[in-house]
Amino acid sequence: MSFKNTHAVVSGGASGLGLAVIERIVSQGGKAAILDINEQQGSKIAAKYPDQLIFVKTDISKEADVDAAVDNAAKKFGHINLAVGCAGILGAGKIISKKGPMPAEYFQKVVDINLTGTFLLTRAAARHMQNNTPDTNNECGVIIHTASIAAFEGQFGQVAYSATKAAIVGMMLPLAREFAKSGIRCMAIAPGMFETPMMANVPDEIRDSLAAGIPFPSRFGTTEEFAKMVEHINDNQMLNGSVIRLDGAARLQ
Repeated sequence: MSFKNTHAVVSGGASGLGLAVIERIVSQGGKAAILDINEQQGSKIAAKYPDQLIFVKTDISKEADVDAAVDNAAKKFGHINLAVGCAGILGAGKIISKKGPMPAEYFQKVVDINLTGTFLLTRAAARHMQNNTPDTNNECGVIIHTASIAAFEGQFGQVAYSATKAAIVGMMLPLAREFAKSGIRCMAIAPGMFETPMMANVPDEIRDSLAAGIPFPSRFGTTEEFAKMVEHINDNQMLNGSVIRLDGAARLQ
């Protein structure tokens, strides 16, 4: 399925990895809805391409928000055939620190955004995709979520983040099996270190150390490289029910 024929919903689409996906879809003539909590940034991006983009302010952890946002996109574009989940938070912190035990509310917030948000976007998108007219390959839609290599090698202080990303990995095969009868594929990408707003405040010495630990290329990935992987998954029908590491052979220590 070419991006030219794509009608997408992208959570976290106002910045970072999600924005790169939005820009790649637009560059090839597709249409997309930006689902993001950042109204100022999202509206600004959508205004640049009024014929191709809409912005819907969305708290990805809220059921009503996500359902309404995807309904809005389907109504605007006629249908949706791609959903990309890029919304997430790092949620760094030790379970027991000098400040005391990690508040349960903090852990729950990470779960709500990273994991529950993934479920809600999947459900809302699949509800519409199942009614699409199949394309020439009998496909009705593609759902792609963002995991992380922390799902496999979580670092110190990443308990909440790693737990949610590992859960996303665990969802892919059951989802692919369930949606197969509807012609919907489900995949996840597990990025390594990428140039995103999450990394913007990391001190240079730590960034240099992280980059040096990546076998090749020894640098952070670009958001464009992530978007290219989304495009390839969207286009390659044999990619289903799995997770692709996009990390330059990095393994977290």
